[in-house]
Amino acid sequence: MTDAVTRDPRTAATPEAETVPEAAGADERLRRWRLVLGAEPPGNGGQGACSGTGYTLTGRDAAMDRTLAAVYGGASGAERSAGLGSSAPQVARWLGDIRTYFPSSVVQVMQRDAIDRLGLSALLLEPEMLEAVEADVHLVGTLLSLNRAMPETTRETARAVVRKVVQDLERRLATRTRATLTGALDRSARTTRPRHRDIDWDRTIRANLRHYLPEYRTVVPERLIGYGRADQAVKKEVVLCIDQSGSMAASVVYASVFGAVLASMRSLDTRLVVFDTAVVDLTDELDDPVDVLFGTQLGGGTDINRALAYCQSRITRPAETVVVLISDLYEGGIRDEMLKRVAAMKAAGVQFVALLALSDEGAPAYDRQHAAALAALGAPAFACTPDLFPEVMAAAIEKRPLPVPVV
Repeated sequence: MTDAVTRDPRTAATPEAETVPEAAGADERLRRWRLVLGAEPPGNGGQGACSGTGYTLTGRDAAMDRTLAAVYGGASGAERSAGLGSSAPQVARWLGDIRTYFPSSVVQVMQRDAIDRLGLSALLLEPEMLEAVEADVHLVGTLLSLNRAMPETTRETARAVVRKVVQDLERRLATRTRATLTGALDRSARTTRPRHRDIDWDRTIRANLRHYLPEYRTVVPERLIGYGRADQAVKKEVVLCIDQSGSMAASVVYASVFGAVLASMRSLDTRLVVFDTAVVDLTDELDDPVDVLFGTQLGGGTDINRALAYCQSRITRPAETVVVLISDLYEGGIRDEMLKRVAAMKAAGVQFVALLALSDEGAPAYDRQHAAALAALGAPAFACTPDLFPEVMAAAIEKRPLPVPVV
């Protein structure tokens, strides 16, 4: 849900589902509504109270309300009654306060809203500010967008913040990704002389149904079909082609982490390409996703056709290649040429996957006409969460239908 009330961290501080003793129920409800709605500006006679509740906050509640008002202001429709201005010490105190009153997940939302609403991006160029913030994927995206303006005194601190987020993501995603794709690579190479543990019983039974013996109620397999091992399979090629326009920041972060994980698998040959109106091949940086991320430049235009032309020129074994385009499909290049390239790659045997976003953000904004055109070519475009990405890649490697979620 994205409406203003449900996104406001005030609601996270005042959960309605919490059990409240009946005797204190009325006051507790007024307290929660007061925290959600904020105060009327003093000029309206509010003086810390909300005309809708008549409730006045004190102590910890009043301090919590001040930290909220700094970003979200007072009641709906009222002018902001507080703010962080451009004072670094004041922002540092505010960052400490929100950690005191709210859980980490809410702190991250409030930081993001403060940067967006109050224009605090410039303060992130100061090392002491970076050391105080709660790091998450969205903060990394903001830092990457400021990369070119970042002074040297801040750069190492920024890299440390980015590395912490990347390492957390790798811990969460790497093991499952490797396990899922190793299984897919094993299954992608079939053999007719499998070891017992590698027999694909489902395919073997279906291939030998004509040898069914009714009197024994069994199938006598004349031909065994089994899974090959990854070291026997033809090495697969994966090309990650990532749109680095500003709206794709979270996707760039996740894709860089996945790129590093895929590059660590010997049975895959992984290439990572980022683009706006220019194309940059970051494959040589894949041993360190932090270097990949600092090699990107978020923002600018979009030329998908040019990026796909570059990727197409690097494909040597189309039938063993998976191309993953991660883009919202707002094309600034030549639309018809882009679609022709996708059609040509698919005709050559390339498995083509179009992801509108690789993030946890839900349904993204994207060019619906281009998405429909890709779907007509047999390349459905859909958003994908990081947790689903290994399954998408496994399906592409095995050349089976993609687990397409609803967008």
